[in-house]
Amino acid sequence: MTEEQWKYFCDFNKEFKQKIEEWKASAPELTRLQQEAARIAKTPDYPFETTVVYNRSLDDITPEDDIKLIVIGDNPGKDEQLAKNNRYLVGQAGKIAEGYFRRNSELGVDFRKNVIILNKTPVHSAKTAQLKTISKQGGPSIAELIKESQIWMAEKTAALHAALGTELWLVGYSELKEKGMFCQYRDTLRNALAENPAAWNRVYVFQHFSMNRFPIDLTDFIKANKKENAPLESNIHELGVLHRKEIFSI
Repeated sequence: MTEEQWKYFCDFNKEFKQKIEEWKASAPELTRLQQEAARIAKTPDYPFETTVVYNRSLDDITPEDDIKLIVIGDNPGKDEQLAKNNRYLVGQAGKIAEGYFRRNSELGVDFRKNVIILNKTPVHSAKTAQLKTISKQGGPSIAELIKESQIWMAEKTAALHAALGTELWLVGYSELKEKGMFCQYRDTLRNALAENPAAWNRVYVFQHFSMNRFPIDLTDFIKANKKENAPLESNIHELGVLHRKEIFSI
């Protein structure tokens, strides 16, 4: 990173930490709501340790690191919220992503070294769908917190993306569709980048890494379009633009 980019990242990270603490302090009832949502969904028991999760991996980034991607997941799951972790995409989906980039070295991306991982909201739930239950059961204050967190993350991520000049990958697009949990994130991100076409053109949308959906979707795209001889990076970008147009309608 350049000196200016490093300063921008540090300022972002400091503000992000502060917001996490504010959100946690403002909603002490979140643990109970998260437990209830998991019970309703018949999620196997697990320890509830962090209601709103900061990504500690951000603290490992140095000015010498070559950041190539900002990857946006949905929200922190069971593994991510454990106190021993408090890191994003460290569960099965993260392991699949890490393995994918390792196997495809021509992309030149180390998932744990060249990628900033953020989420559409830092509010924890065992499964993303449970956020809807948490929002409903928690009443207006919790619904507003989840909405506010999406707006904040989208605005700050858009600015970070533009400042660093990276690609921005939105993974997990089902809840970005109309009436999905993350419509607020979707619309805020688009509005934030409306006046910056260069940054907008580096936004790509994909299926999630979980259950191998990202590589399966990419393989299907390559076969359907007879792109077997095209460079992998080119195919990834084409697919990402295709899904971006589907989600954002532009």
